[in-house]
Amino acid sequence: MLADNEKLKTLTRLGIELNEVQDLDILLERVLTQARLFANADAGSIYILDCDSLHFTYTQNDTLRKQLPHGEKLIYSTFTIPVDKTSMAGYVAETGRSLNIEDVYRIEPTRPYRFMKGYDDATGYRTRSALTIPLKTSSEHTLGILQIINAQSEEGRIVSFSDEDEINMHHFASLATVALERAQMTRAMILRMIRMAEMRDPKETGAHVNRVAGFSLEVFEWWARIHQISSTEVDKTRDILHMAAMLHDVGKVAISDTILKKPAKLNDAEYEIMKQHTILGARLFQDRQSDFDDAAAQVALCHHERWDGKGYPGHVDTATGAPIKGRADKDGTARGKLKEETPLFGRIVSIADVYDALSSRRSYKEAWDEDRVLTTMTEGRASQFDPELMDIFLSRMDVIRSIQARYRDEGV
Repeated sequence: MLADNEKLKTLTRLGIELNEVQDLDILLERVLTQARLFANADAGSIYILDCDSLHFTYTQNDTLRKQLPHGEKLIYSTFTIPVDKTSMAGYVAETGRSLNIEDVYRIEPTRPYRFMKGYDDATGYRTRSALTIPLKTSSEHTLGILQIINAQSEEGRIVSFSDEDEINMHHFASLATVALERAQMTRAMILRMIRMAEMRDPKETGAHVNRVAGFSLEVFEWWARIHQISSTEVDKTRDILHMAAMLHDVGKVAISDTILKKPAKLNDAEYEIMKQHTILGARLFQDRQSDFDDAAAQVALCHHERWDGKGYPGHVDTATGAPIKGRADKDGTARGKLKEETPLFGRIVSIADVYDALSSRRSYKEAWDEDRVLTTMTEGRASQFDPELMDIFLSRMDVIRSIQARYRDEGV
């Protein structure tokens, strides 16, 4: 629990830290974590406003997490609720006023809102105190709702959120909203680039890139844990990787429609042209301005490389597309990157992209069932895929399935 004399300094520091996070999903998770820490809350959730609905986006619960094996995450269902006065979050979104409730099971019958106890019933958790705050911009536009649950005393007892907690959370929400606005603009720009690709290639959808990014992040986090990467480096890298993975196929905007939209297998000549999307995508980020540009270029260039060196485009100069001197095969083509010659991000996104492609419906094929996908990918362990990363991916299937459920294709 933070002492009172630490809270002002903490708010200032948090404002700076939150504005350093670029990716929207990473930021939402960070906002919820820091809000709970700041108010010493056991649990919490974030809802994002979209038209007339609130999307349940992130949840955390220390009590339930401690019941899991070390390092495991809570698997939760995503859902939406209407912006109206029947729920606590809906009430706050509609009115713009916060709610500080001592016991959600003892809400006065005259109140229009009720506590939705489905989560408690399903998990055995007992929600008591709840503080629900609107995330409002300076122009009074509501971006979403921050809800923290079960304030804890220094002795670990569940207590009410104080008036001071509510005031501090309003200050925190103001700082968080500034960061969220900026992250939403960054995400919007990334999605515009993806929509450009989608206009050319119907496979390149927002749902697909969100799944690939989510899968990639899960694999990286476990790889980092195994290799004892510092939490500071992991946090920085997660932010960059999530955005870079979303843009893995952005180079397809430069490939002909006759190839991208062909409803059948490509012939050899067409396939050679298609392979150029890796180099074309990397070129978009060659004027380096940040670590993100490096990561995005690596992912775009390398996500079709193979562990056995038989992938593409291999050791090429991205500016010209020509083989790097001394890295060409006898036929003059670039030699493929072998094993760890492919950067880590490329090896991770390769697994995530292939899994999603096989699991998804395409114009030329139906979605494969999970057993068939996993059998095929396991056969590619140590030939197509980095064996260590493939083992990590297979060990995280519960989380992989939850990401699939969260980012379903439209109409599915």
